[in-house]
This record gives sequence, structure tokens and C-alpha cells, in this order.
Amino acid sequence: MLLELTDDQEFFRDTTDRFLSAKVPVAELRRLRDDPTGYPSDYWRQGAELGWTSLLVDEAHGGGSISGSGLADLTLVAFEFGRHAAPGPLLPTNVVASLLNTYGSAEHDAVLEELLAGTATAAWALARPNPKSLLAVPAVEITIDGDEVVVHGTKRPVEAAASADYLLVVGRTGEGLSQVLVPRSTAGVTVKPLQSVDLTRRYAAVDFDNVRLPLSALVGEPGQARADVTRGCELAIVISLAESVGAMQSAFDMTLEWAFDRYSFGRALASYQEIKHRFADMKMWLEASHAAADAAAAAVAAQTPNSAEVVSAAKAYIGHYGEELMQDCVQIHGGIGVTFEHDLHLYSRRASANRSTFGTPADHRQRLADIALRQEATV
Repeated sequence: MLLELTDDQEFFRDTTDRFLSAKVPVAELRRLRDDPTGYPSDYWRQGAELGWTSLLVDEAHGGGSISGSGLADLTLVAFEFGRHAAPGPLLPTNVVASLLNTYGSAEHDAVLEELLAGTATAAWALARPNPKSLLAVPAVEITIDGDEVVVHGTKRPVEAAASADYLLVVGRTGEGLSQVLVPRSTAGVTVKPLQSVDLTRRYAAVDFDNVRLPLSALVGEPGQARADVTRGCELAIVISLAESVGAMQSAFDMTLEWAFDRYSFGRALASYQEIKHRFADMKMWLEASHAAADAAAAAVAAQTPNSAEVVSAAKAYIGHYGEELMQDCVQIHGGIGVTFEHDLHLYSRRASANRSTFGTPADHRQRLADIALRQEATV
């Protein structure tokens, strides 16, 4: 499927496009390359005023949507983020806001209000490297000690952790999972910035050294967060897929324009049969990726029984063919396509970073195989 935008959605997308073009053009992205935060001080607050942070939150908590489907509306923002290689904690802040929205409490509602206003940001501390890898770190354990909750271990990579005001930490409690909302300034929390292939986003390793918080810091019941974490992962994948498709769109458009402007042996590069075939393949991958990302967003928004299958199919397809498209764009540009001075790499980096987060294409193909085997076993 391809999302058919209402007039309001089109206006919302266009407003985001114009805002990003004005606030974070490519020259600004390059200037902010070594900035610890990665975006101007007023940028995120103004984005929140446009509605970037409220789409997955109920109206009762100050949120709301454009079309009735907040996730579909959010993918429009994410698409523009990918198309502009824009900085900012769009994915983590929205996932955390959505999870906090599920559980009402005075403390969490106050944090949610800050996130919606753009006066604070959040990071979702979920991932950790494979225990068998060279980057292996201690798993996070969340234990209950009287009227306190104790968080110990390491999470990496955590997007936007260095600039986040709050960290929603996922850890193991016995055989189950728990989530704890940890202010970054809490004693025992150490954030170490990491280098990333994506020049416009920031990642970090976060160490929790027996961090103690009141029980009210728990988001949900201890040991019962697996369903919430699964839901958060599906939301995160949908947002990242929309970003990746936006990056693919920019790379394709840039390469198509180049092929018509670049002449070889007196003819436009785009006139050669081989190049035409390559563009046909890329256009097919791009349109299929648009459709797959929209289908995943619709399935997750409706919480359909097959949402896990649809999400994994989209993640596997876009992760694989997005990389193919980016490599073809680089090859068609020739030598200039591999230079730092050319803008193409900004979009390639965004797609590459998204490809490896929340499961690689191989991980999701395996997940699809597991789903198929379980379905076959029940027949």
C-alpha cells in the first residue's frame, strides 16, 4: 500500500519539510558535525511546537493526531527527517512518550508534559551488543530492594543519550523485563559518547552503577514489560523505516538529476541503456519500500495479529534494497560520489545506521522464518 495523504497531512508534511530546509540545511549539518548535541538549541523546541512529539500521545495527556492515526502522521515527519538527514531525537523521544502515555502517574505525567513541550528529550535504553561480540557489555539488571528499584549494567548504543534529560531503561528482572525512567543526572549514571556512521545523529554507551530510584520510577509492573518492549520496538522500526525511505528518496532524486546533467561522450549519462536499467531497478525498490513502510505503519497502528510479520518483512526488504539503491547511486555518481564534500553520503549514512538498528535484515528474515514455522505447526 501507499499512504494517500489528506490535505491536513500534506500541509503537515510540507510544514516539516520547509522547517527542516530552513533550520538544518546541509551546510548547517556539516557545521554541526562535531557538536555534542548535533542540532541548534531552539530547533527541537520549535519542532515540538509543530507537533513532532505529541502524535503517539492521547489527547488526555496533551497529545493528538492530524488524521486519527498518530503513527501514520509521525511517519510523515520521519520521512522528511530521512530526506533531509535531519538531526534530533525523533525516534527515542516518541517511543518513550508513547510508553509513558500507557501508564498514568503524577511523576510520569510531568515528564511527558516536558517531552511534549520540547523542553526535555528522552532516550530509550534498549539495545546491547551480542554477548559473544567484542563489544559485549554486562546486561542491565533491574531489581527491587524494599521501596527502591536498583538499575545496574550497561546499554550501548543508545541514541541521543548524551543530550537526553531522561532515559527509559529496559532491563531484566528475574525471567521478565522491566522498564525504569531514569533522569540522566541521577548518581551512578555515566554517559560515554560513541562514534557513529551517521554524522547527524548522536549515540552513546550508558553505564548504570547500582543506580537507586523510588519504585515510582518503574514504568509498568516489574518483570511484566515484555509486551510494552515489543510494542516499543515495532514503533521504533516503523519510524526508522520511514526515515530510511526518505533518505533513499533523496539519494535517488539527486542521482537522477546528476545522470541527466552529466555528459559522457557527448550524451547525457541517463541516455545509456545500462543506466536506464539501473534506474528502473532503483525506482522499483524505492516504490516497493514506500509501500512496505506504509504497510508496516498501518499494521502497527491497528495492532493487527500479523503486525510482527509485516514489520519484519518491511525491515528485511528496506534494509537490503535500501543498501542496494545507495550503492548504485554512489556508482552512478562515479568518483565524486565517494567524496566527503558531496552530500550523497549523508543520506547513505542515515540508511546504513537504520539498517543495523532494531535487527538487521538477516535477523528479520530469521524472524519471518520462525513465524512461518510456528504457523505451519498450528495447521
